[in-house]
Amino acid sequence: MDENEKTSEMRTEDRILDEKYHSVQISNKEFEFAYHFRIRNISAKGMCILVRQDSKIMEHLHAGDVLDIQLYPVKESDPVEYSKAEIKHISKDDMGKFGGHFLVGLKKLESE
Repeated sequence: MDENEKTSEMRTEDRILDEKYHSVQISNKEFEFAYHFRIRNISAKGMCILVRQDSKIMEHLHAGDVLDIQLYPVKESDPVEYSKAEIKHISKDDMGKFGGHFLVGLKKLESE
């Protein structure tokens, strides 16, 4: 069994490639800039983005934080979706194929 198989067995739910969104922009009053990331994978409960460990944004990301997000659809004619998301986890991926990066799990929050 290789590392990828071990990692997938540890997940609580299956990951799928998102068919609706390809990227997300995140912002917060603490950030100097908004940051744009490709969505790596998505599940029914959230999505994952990949952030370089030396990125300035890592100084401001903490599990439990709520961020303003903009979700960019795959289909260009669809509108950008504005929402909020909670950071569910920040995991360093030294052993996987994304060495030198953090996997940041985001859970999209329901609109009020």
